[in-house]
Amino acid sequence: MSPDRGRPEQDKPWIFRTYAGHSTAAESNKLYRNNLAKGQTGLSVAFDLPTQTGYDPDHVLARGEVGKVGVSIAHLGDMRALFSDIPIAEMNTSMTINATAAWLLSLYVAVADEQGAPRKALQGTTQNDIIKEYLSRGTYVFPPAPSMRMVKDVILFTTAELPKWNPTNVCSYHLQEAGATPTQELAYALATAVAVLDTVKQEGVDERVFAEVVGRISFFVNAGMRFVTELCKMRAFTELWEEITRERYGVTDERHRRFRYGVQVNSLGLTEPQPENNVYRILIEMLAVVLSKNARARAVQLPAWNEALGLPRPWDQQWSLRMQQVMAYETDLLEYGDIFDGSVEITRKVEELKDLARAELAAIDRMGGAVAAVESGYLKRMLVESNARRIAGIEGGDQTVVGVNRWRETEPSPLTAGEASVMTVPEQVEIEAIGRIRAWRSERDQKAADAALDALCAAAREGRNVMEPSIACAKAGVTTGEWGEALREIFGQYRAPTGVTPETRTSDAQRDVSLLVADLAAELGEQPRMVVGKPGLDGHSNGAEQIALRGRDVGFDVTYEGIRQTPAEIVARAQESGAHVIGLSILSGSHVPLVRDVMARMRAQGLGHVPVVVGGIVPPEDELVLKNIGVTAVYTPKNYVIDEIMKDIVRIVAKAPRTAPQDDAPAPRRAGRR
Repeated sequence: MSPDRGRPEQDKPWIFRTYAGHSTAAESNKLYRNNLAKGQTGLSVAFDLPTQTGYDPDHVLARGEVGKVGVSIAHLGDMRALFSDIPIAEMNTSMTINATAAWLLSLYVAVADEQGAPRKALQGTTQNDIIKEYLSRGTYVFPPAPSMRMVKDVILFTTAELPKWNPTNVCSYHLQEAGATPTQELAYALATAVAVLDTVKQEGVDERVFAEVVGRISFFVNAGMRFVTELCKMRAFTELWEEITRERYGVTDERHRRFRYGVQVNSLGLTEPQPENNVYRILIEMLAVVLSKNARARAVQLPAWNEALGLPRPWDQQWSLRMQQVMAYETDLLEYGDIFDGSVEITRKVEELKDLARAELAAIDRMGGAVAAVESGYLKRMLVESNARRIAGIEGGDQTVVGVNRWRETEPSPLTAGEASVMTVPEQVEIEAIGRIRAWRSERDQKAADAALDALCAAAREGRNVMEPSIACAKAGVTTGEWGEALREIFGQYRAPTGVTPETRTSDAQRDVSLLVADLAAELGEQPRMVVGKPGLDGHSNGAEQIALRGRDVGFDVTYEGIRQTPAEIVARAQESGAHVIGLSILSGSHVPLVRDVMARMRAQGLGHVPVVVGGIVPPEDELVLKNIGVTAVYTPKNYVIDEIMKDIVRIVAKAPRTAPQDDAPAPRRAGRR
């Protein structure tokens, strides 16, 4: 008898993706076509922060952010250029877009219409998970209620018009990046999916349509270094989702109950020291989502080994793509059924995770669901606390990170040698984008654009689906910023809870740091005050939150007001609070123009004597630029011990002059504590 007899049919490979997009639509298009030629089988589009938050490149809040963390898409012409010579009807396109998902999908559909691609043939995903934006990534725009309404609009439109499209990709990836435990990742993502489905069900759609909606919900998850736990988490996800869709929603078709997910493995754990070790980390994390056939990802995108240093180059992305191809085509992985079925240890861990997740889901249900748990600040506070515990474990050595807190001795890496070890976006990209969008506005039919915007506003006010009016806006030449501003006027803007509250529990700070702050307070004759600011559109707030919490715990009077602050607002807070130090957190690559703006405003307000420190992903050459601008210290991911940062800040404040230089304007008197 052949040893292969009875073996299950060979599984198909997952979709190979890399998360890509930078600077301009034309440059990103070249990158996409090159990656597809190398064997990539799907596109995953990264958009810049102005696009994600509904601003045009010439808006004041877009300054320094254009093209930095993704591609700038300001109108139909940009989307047309992004997919030039790429047949949309044959492509599977994932778009990492949330607050403005309805708009970017409208631009995509408009380009598909131009290409003659049948809408029913379009395949892909809009992430369109607004709840996790309030918790982790920060690219929300509108309050929860109208945001959920637009999520619903996209779902109902695609169910009718784009039946192969995944309209909502519930994203636990960024929950883990914000510090979520496996239990929290399971519970918060599933609670989000329940909130989405409950919102759709309230529309009174018939059972057949609702089952189709359930069948098109997909997930985007994370996989960290605790390999066995992560593998069991994915099996728990599949079993819990089957349970929820069957018991809560009564879906009878097994196909519609399948847990369909894509994955990008953990970026939070990528290290700046000895970054070559990240290759092993990425491979191990990928194994957790491809080894178990019953819980195998259907699309995988891997970060590049050097993403803790800056934007990866095309070669770095190719390296990650080749890792997937070697796994899928050189091993025998796809020839077997699930190799973990029947394992006592795997079953025990899966059941443990399911029980813990069910308990947390029940607690969220008692609060009124995921939206209510966002508005109350509960979910955000839980993530901030779990992230604080994770960081404390690394600081204290309880959690080993090779090359960071153990075995730090290293040979110089040839991979990071030279000036071109990471990709940078030239400053002229923003200038050119501003010129292009102004030319676009001047050349379009303004009456047609105005009429399309009026129709969009009418649909929004009247509670009608905004998708077809948005597609009409796209075809009339309306810009991303105009679409966003029109809906801001109707729905309003929102500022989510920061998670940094008096109730937020963290690990105990080291006593010696608290004593140093107490000594500084005695020297100053008052409690030292710190303003922590997030200038620009960067919503990744983990670092700012942890600095604010640790500063509070060691004795600073900390002012932290969350993400998306203008340089003018940060300087105003520093002036009002009488800050002794300002800490700026920027991870989008826009640190130089934003810090330059803050420093100029400080000098103009007589605050040139107040030291400024900066944290973020800052290449060494940019660190020199920031210090030449006047920044006192720069902290990057290699500075993982927060208590050491606090000690450094104490020394900086102690050495700083107490009054403004003579050539600065006199500083106004300090206002009361904020």
